Amino acid sequence: MRKTFSDSEIKKFYAGLKTFDSSFIAHPSSLRSPVHVVYGGANLFTAATPAKLGKIARQSLETYAPSFAEFARAMWLAGAEVLPIYDDAIRNLERRLIECEEEVKSENFAAWFAWTIYNRTIEKLTREPIEDFRIDFEDGYGFRADAEEDAHCISSSNELAKSFLEKSITPFCGFRIKSFQKETYRRAIRTLDLFLTNLLEKTGGSLPEKFVVTLPKISRREEVEVLTELLTEFEKQNGLEKGAIKIEIMIETPESIVNENGEVALRGLVAAGKGRVNSAHFGAFDYTASFGIAGVHQLLRHEACNFARQMMQISLAPLNIRLSDSVTTEIPVAVHKSENLTAAQTKENVRAVHAAWRKHFNNVNNSLINGFYQSWDLHPAQIVARYAAVYAFFLESKDAQSKRLKGFIEKAAQANLTGNMFDDAASAQGLLNFFRRALNCGAMTDSEVLEATGLTEKQIKTASFSEIMEKSKLRA
Repeated sequence: MRKTFSDSEIKKFYAGLKTFDSSFIAHPSSLRSPVHVVYGGANLFTAATPAKLGKIARQSLETYAPSFAEFARAMWLAGAEVLPIYDDAIRNLERRLIECEEEVKSENFAAWFAWTIYNRTIEKLTREPIEDFRIDFEDGYGFRADAEEDAHCISSSNELAKSFLEKSITPFCGFRIKSFQKETYRRAIRTLDLFLTNLLEKTGGSLPEKFVVTLPKISRREEVEVLTELLTEFEKQNGLEKGAIKIEIMIETPESIVNENGEVALRGLVAAGKGRVNSAHFGAFDYTASFGIAGVHQLLRHEACNFARQMMQISLAPLNIRLSDSVTTEIPVAVHKSENLTAAQTKENVRAVHAAWRKHFNNVNNSLINGFYQSWDLHPAQIVARYAAVYAFFLESKDAQSKRLKGFIEKAAQANLTGNMFDDAASAQGLLNFFRRALNCGAMTDSEVLEATGLTEKQIKTASFSEIMEKSKLRA
């Protein structure tokens, strides 16, 4: 019978393995990530824009989904088909949910699920409708005379400074310049300079937190390098800390995925930013158009888009670069806009809005399934479907994810007791991030997350899973 390998032999074999260099992998981030971004033309932006967009979104919800049951049917939430149709029955069920929520939840989960998502969506649209806003000088703005764009650089940065000083600014913000292609390079730099200079002048030299400059239509690493050099020089001249201004790259050309040498380009784009690049946004329609794909087939779920997103995940997710998916172009607005609509026209409006909501809901859900926790909203009425999809995604999975996380915690604790290594920390970290994201966006309450995980609020918000278990080991 052959003897087993001795400890010295095992060490000898292990010595033959090259040490894995994990320096390029970022530590798990405890920072909040937005669930969406809204792009709006610089010519239209004011300090009141986020609140105005929230008001329009609430009006859309009140008009086209005045009850939680109709809301559920519009989005095709799980169990929506068993909810009451008539107003009296809906009101009676809602009254019971208010009076004895847990009892109704146990006997009619579909009703609780729809009612909870509906009310949390309304609360979010009232409290914080926009998480991330991008003042746009590119596709959402167009080409204008230099004097006109100069004026909008000043007016939009004035308004951003105003919202910053009034503390009404969105949690994440920034502006998108034109590309560094030959035709728009000079204009892009002038806009960059004017906007930033005026913003700092109006804020007394301070930048908003989580502020970025978005660079579109990147085809070469050198474009990110040049923007990095420009920002470094700007910071130096204005007394800012080096690296204070972050860069957001847009992945919307084939060359931003694979360069002219046939090499994967994505990590090179991040490296060119010298620590400034913190997010990457996918532009599905410019990307698919570059292949000659017909407009009718330029869909978010096209295989070309799936490939690009997977490349972004493989290359950038290990670096903790925040990834954002692209847009749904179908807008949930009425097809008839008269004040005196017929009954048929009113029904047609409802059908049109519900269909567009449902499409956006499905696209957002698909992005979430594929690990893109942020994507674009083009119109305030889309934000209704945005939060419906995000909240449904988290609440549907809460119990299963809770069970898995608690199982990982038990296994890790056992490993600590026996002096062994716990090798599923990455999976456990993903589960911890799931609950952290749910808490930050309002999908779950503090008490729900604490109950689901068994962890403290501080552990959920600030620590990595490995750190949590290491501290538990020290206390044991």
